[in-house]
Amino acid sequence: MKRNLFTAWILSLALPGVASAQGAASSAETGDHYTQGQAKQLARNAHAPEEYRSLASYYGERQKTFLQKAADEKVEWERRSQNVVGVLAKYPRPVDSAKNLYEYYMAEAADAAKLEAKYSALATPDAPVMAMAR
Repeated sequence: MKRNLFTAWILSLALPGVASAQGAASSAETGDHYTQGQAKQLARNAHAPEEYRSLASYYGERQKTFLQKAADEKVEWERRSQNVVGVLAKYPRPVDSAKNLYEYYMAEAADAAKLEAKYSALATPDAPVMAMAR
């Protein structure tokens, strides 16, 4: 009896993990979402315009994600700016953390925008391959 309960408990923990792993694998196979490592490998091996369009789409989505995170963090930064304590407050204050995170997200969005522009230019059939190469 204890063995059956233990087996059922193990299976109840393992099955949701297997289902989520299968979902992640199927979305990676369809090309909807790439991991960062997959995107880097595709960038190294890309030669066809479809691959460059796929990379441009990936970096466009990445830029949108970081811009949304930056907008959320800016709201938090402004909220935390209302409660700034005196000069003797310890660093990093919560307002500093929000500001730094906002700046990080904006920098990542800018990097993603540059890469999107690069791969969009490479996706055009008449793009000079060597001029835009990595």
